[in-house]
Amino acid sequence: MTATTTSTTTPTTAPTATPSIGIIGSGAIGSAVATILARHGIPATLSNSRGPDSLKDLVRELGPSIKAGTREEAASKDIVFVAVNWGRLPAALAGLPNFGGRIVIDTNNPIEAPLFKPAELNGRLSSEIVADLVPGARVVKAFNHLAAALLATDPADKGGKRVMFYSGDDAAAKATVAALITKLGFSGIDLGALAVGARLAQFPGGPLPILNLVQFG
Repeated sequence: MTATTTSTTTPTTAPTATPSIGIIGSGAIGSAVATILARHGIPATLSNSRGPDSLKDLVRELGPSIKAGTREEAASKDIVFVAVNWGRLPAALAGLPNFGGRIVIDTNNPIEAPLFKPAELNGRLSSEIVADLVPGARVVKAFNHLAAALLATDPADKGGKRVMFYSGDDAAAKATVAALITKLGFSGIDLGALAVGARLAQFPGGPLPILNLVQFG
């Protein structure tokens, strides 16, 4: 009798790579995003319209995990925060290659600086307009409903975690952003699709912006 030995191999799963992060815009919100990423030692490339040299002092202050780069370098990352004054968005995003399914986090609010006048959207959501400017991107609305100074602070508050709303039409993109929100110490709340969530979180007009909500337990 011949014995037959069957060899079994347990499949291994490769570890999930940490998404690379870019930030287009170094104003109040872009700098706040860079600050909270730096607090957790998460690498990111920060860019603006004036070029990397203009960011030397800021990135030195933020620490080694944040580096200055060009707009194109920031836009090439897996997750790209877009944090630009509303009127400058078209110029800031013009000419970039197709995003090819990468994630764009829309942190913008349709306010015209410096007078803080609501922009004319012609009945559209601001996130719909942003999506048109980033072809091929999976857009998630987040990081826009808190004032910049509050966004940059530690989200641990009074024994709880500051709430971060997010919304989007791609479940996998939202899951990736939700994981980042959690990693940064916030309590993420999914508002659903952009048609619903972006309207709730948009400033002006939505009921959720500027609310400093904390989740306990």
